[in-house]
Amino acid sequence: MSPRNDNSTPPPPPAPLRVPVADSHTHLDMQSGTVEEGLAKAASVGVTTVVQVGCDLKGSRWAAETAAAYENVHAAVALHPNEAPRIVLGEPEGGWSRQGAREPGGASALDEALAEIDRLAGLDQVRAVGETGLDYFRTGPEGIAAQEASFRAHIEIAKRHGKALVIHDRDAHDDVLRVLAEEGAPERTVFHCYSGDADMARLCADAGYYMSFAGNVTFKNAQPLRDALAVAPLELVLVETDAPYLTPAPYRGRPNAPYLIPVTLRAMAAVRGIGEDTMAEAIAVNTARAFGY
Repeated sequence: MSPRNDNSTPPPPPAPLRVPVADSHTHLDMQSGTVEEGLAKAASVGVTTVVQVGCDLKGSRWAAETAAAYENVHAAVALHPNEAPRIVLGEPEGGWSRQGAREPGGASALDEALAEIDRLAGLDQVRAVGETGLDYFRTGPEGIAAQEASFRAHIEIAKRHGKALVIHDRDAHDDVLRVLAEEGAPERTVFHCYSGDADMARLCADAGYYMSFAGNVTFKNAQPLRDALAVAPLELVLVETDAPYLTPAPYRGRPNAPYLIPVTLRAMAAVRGIGEDTMAEAIAVNTARAFGY
């Protein structure tokens, strides 16, 4: 009997890449199976390195611990943009944590959380500060001030420690670019799950920002993303899963994991009109440069 083809069934492994690449943004702690299993499955198709990204204090500590234990895992630590208002308001943990306990809030609580991110950012295995930025999709006007204050603090932490900055930008393009310009972006800045259009890609290119494309670049309604990919300088392009989210077509809605990077990379190569080996070679070099490993 064949396995059920429903939304709970992991997609089949794609054909392996001939040139190894990195998943520049994933959440292993939100995926099924062990870290060892996920890394082995990814390596079997040519995805030999991953950047594990924290979204809150618990997840950031886990990212740092995991990166210390596995040579092919690098960590990024931060308070997600939606986490900052939660901390200020003293609300329960967000969807990326299972703790759920209500905590004391206020600006001092945010300062304490940022101090812990600062400590983690100083660790050798932590290669980036992020994902940070602005998210106007899930956080309303009452949370914007906390988001922006947290974003500015993360920029300062990244620059002081000489780490890459990983940007989460959802429905906030203009303000993200404004804050980066006002604060002065770190030398290495990555727009995770790039969501802008071709015009914004040109602005990012002028500023030297990396643009990381996820599985949504394969979606039927994502022509603006493909247009952006087409004009982005190849030396500034990265690939990611953002797993367990954003599974590429034709598996949209099913569990995502680093082993599916080849599906997205091949689609990206088609958009650029280049061979997959050329795309993979560029991405491998770019990711190592962006995260300093």
